[in-house]
Amino acid sequence: MDIKEHIRGIPDFPKPGILFYDISTLLAHPDAWQVAMGRMARQVRKFHPDILAGVESRGFLVAAPLALKLGCGFVMLRKKGKLPGKTIRHDYALEYGTDTIEIQADAVESGARVVILDDLLATGGTMAAGVELLRKVGAEVTGAAAVIELNFLAGRQRLEAMDVPVSSLVAYDD
Repeated sequence: MDIKEHIRGIPDFPKPGILFYDISTLLAHPDAWQVAMGRMARQVRKFHPDILAGVESRGFLVAAPLALKLGCGFVMLRKKGKLPGKTIRHDYALEYGTDTIEIQADAVESGARVVILDDLLATGGTMAAGVELLRKVGAEVTGAAAVIELNFLAGRQRLEAMDVPVSSLVAYDD
């Protein structure tokens, strides 16, 4: 099955000149979603995770069912102020300013093998921030994975420079 056939491109979203790759159509197709999760499971399993970390918010849609399928724990990496209890945060630079990503302080035990997941890997900025945050709490980040990778934005190279191997289901070159 060609997963790309179930991903919709929406031009000029969220702003003119951007082609948004929407996984809503993949999620809505039960056979395609099942195949996608099966393929992701095979890719992520090679990183031997204890826990999968989903990046807010579409990363939750990938990481949670995959964690269930692989028998792993699942943790959320969220924007500032969205998680209850004590949190650990990491501030990072964006092309237009800064942002903050947080994890609950007790979500990951030191030394746990964690794979970080999102629906899309573009520049790798948010995933790189997630890697830094996970390392800050003592996790060993063994890999990163996404449903979609935009090769032309070099996110893979950014993560691999941090010694984090990357997997994706489908890639677009432009």
